[in-house]
Amino acid sequence: MAIPLVDVRAQFAPLRARLLEAFAEVVDSGRYILGPNVAAFEREAAEFLGTGDAIGVANGTDAISLVLEALGIGPGDEVICPAFTFYATAEPVMRAGAIPVFCDIDPATLNLDPADVAAKVTPKTKAILAVHLAGRPAPLDELPDGIPVIEDSAQAFGARLGGRRVGSMGVAATFSFFPTKNLFALGDGGLVATSDPALAETVRMLRFHGSHDKQTFELVGVNSRLDELQAAALRLFLPELEGWNAARREAAARYAELGLGELVALPADEPGHVYHMFFVRTPERERVLAALREAEIGSAAYYRRPLHLQPALASLGYGPGSLPETERAAGDNLTLPLWAGISAEQQEEIVACVRGALAGSGAAAGARSG
Repeated sequence: MAIPLVDVRAQFAPLRARLLEAFAEVVDSGRYILGPNVAAFEREAAEFLGTGDAIGVANGTDAISLVLEALGIGPGDEVICPAFTFYATAEPVMRAGAIPVFCDIDPATLNLDPADVAAKVTPKTKAILAVHLAGRPAPLDELPDGIPVIEDSAQAFGARLGGRRVGSMGVAATFSFFPTKNLFALGDGGLVATSDPALAETVRMLRFHGSHDKQTFELVGVNSRLDELQAAALRLFLPELEGWNAARREAAARYAELGLGELVALPADEPGHVYHMFFVRTPERERVLAALREAEIGSAAYYRRPLHLQPALASLGYGPGSLPETERAAGDNLTLPLWAGISAEQQEEIVACVRGALAGSGAAAGARSG
């Protein structure tokens, strides 16, 4: 039987009846936009994260855009961010007229390298956009002092760093509820979290055309609102998140127990890592991907062309070799199936397939933990 890269339906299957009931209540209520479920989810999310406020928005990309605008970041300003991440990290920076300044990554964590961040700071630097990649907390405590940090937490709801929730340490944090995320909706959705009351108030206005009441418009905003149906689903899923993240960690540990680390470089574990994706690395990536496809096992190679080499960002002047660790990771990473509920039998089949793909290649001898 085929094994998907992630099985979202399996995760919420035990909640299906309650989910349909919650949807029916929304449908019957006649309140579909910024209703009681959105307000309740915002309170519950803020309490979970340990922030003063949480503001539901339409998606994770809008969340970043709204924070940048609320901070007054615009033309000529610089925002430091990694290039080994999804395009939506840098896209809002460009749309704001600001300049994304790409830093290299730490090869052990795939998160931004604090030393390279420090080297890229200039008088024009207005923020650091730190991505918690694949559920692994970025090294926020090692970043330069005095520069606002925006946490791109799209892949890390529930992760912890030094006992604190990811999303509670920067000037603001942004989240995506795309259906494959740790905390997911059944469509698009996003969140801005912050403990700055003024920033929260500005984001609330910006998401609703710059208004409090649909009558007086104090800012030029946008229409970016989390809807009631998605908020109803998120309210059901949030209490399950800790268990789901624990199951992800158990599955990651099981891969190591099954000997996968003898074949490919595994992600090094740390207590707060919630494994949104299970990145491994091997110089024989294409061989492994082909074998997994043949066996109908889900897999992917992410960020094959990192952001600094994307055609839309060519005007920034980066070229091949400018971020060597980023480019190396782009060339040898792949992700293996992992979700809350993947079975030991499925993982055994996956490891056996990888082992077969690398048999006789000599690549396994170089495997090590990242």
